[in-house]
Amino acid sequence: MAVYTDVSDAELSAFLGRYDVGALLSCKGIAEGVENSNYFVHTEGGNFILTLYEKRVSADDLPFFIGLMDHLASRGLNCPRPVRDRGGEALGTLNGRPAAMVTFLDGVWIKQPSAEHCGALGRAMAELHRAGADFSMRRPNDLSVASWPALFAAAGQGADAVAPGLSALVEEELELLAARWPRGLPEGVIHADLFPDNVFFLGDRLSGLIDFYFACTDAFAYDVAVCLNAWCFAEGGAFDPARGRALLDGYRAVRPLSRGEVEALPTLARGAALRFMLTRLVDWLNVPPGALVKPKDPREYLAKLRFHRTVSTAEAYGWHD
Repeated sequence: MAVYTDVSDAELSAFLGRYDVGALLSCKGIAEGVENSNYFVHTEGGNFILTLYEKRVSADDLPFFIGLMDHLASRGLNCPRPVRDRGGEALGTLNGRPAAMVTFLDGVWIKQPSAEHCGALGRAMAELHRAGADFSMRRPNDLSVASWPALFAAAGQGADAVAPGLSALVEEELELLAARWPRGLPEGVIHADLFPDNVFFLGDRLSGLIDFYFACTDAFAYDVAVCLNAWCFAEGGAFDPARGRALLDGYRAVRPLSRGEVEALPTLARGAALRFMLTRLVDWLNVPPGALVKPKDPREYLAKLRFHRTVSTAEAYGWHD
């Protein structure tokens, strides 16, 4: 989440007039995240999140995202549900951007997850994968291995200024991962961005999953690999096998992992680290002037990538038979 596009009170009130949500009471921009412009909107009818879609989000993909949230919510997953206007439409236009409102979820995200939090996340992720099994729409992962060379090119000449030797390391990784990337793994709807700030807790209870704007059709184990990166490194940068074990045990309690998926985890985790390092690198080097946004440091994921380069089996992540 972030704010790239300002919205005036008059523009917002006119937009809200299409909905049965009552009058606008307050609105506040949300600075966290990097992809879209997001606002917390409080009206006479309740609390909502308003999103103006920017940057990497294609308007052609929006029906997939909106439909997926509706589908998952109807299957009992606690996630935002799109709000439809009086004409039944969930998508509109605000200040020249595609825009939608979704219901607000109570909860807070955990900055330093425990093993218990990771176990709850693993279970919720597997429940998401099961809930999406009969979702009819498909969307390719346009930030998978085939897209990474173009992402690196978009960073331009700035990589080595961020970290000495980064260009050579990325070139090596791109070649290796293109050759080794796992194929034919079980697949379906994945979130692809289940970072801690997209998972809410009330106390120790996981209360909901948000921000489905990278969701796509891809290997379930890739979603697991993304979460190993996002949830299982300690504050000092070391991988925490106890968190990894809890995440994997939580996941397999709902959806067992095949032997092929387990064997693929080191490569998938390595690729996920490269993917997030590259998108952070592009954002770090290309912050729009005046944007209310906090770009994330790509060097965090460079350190994680270096760890995965030392891993040969899933046991390093806490897997056990």
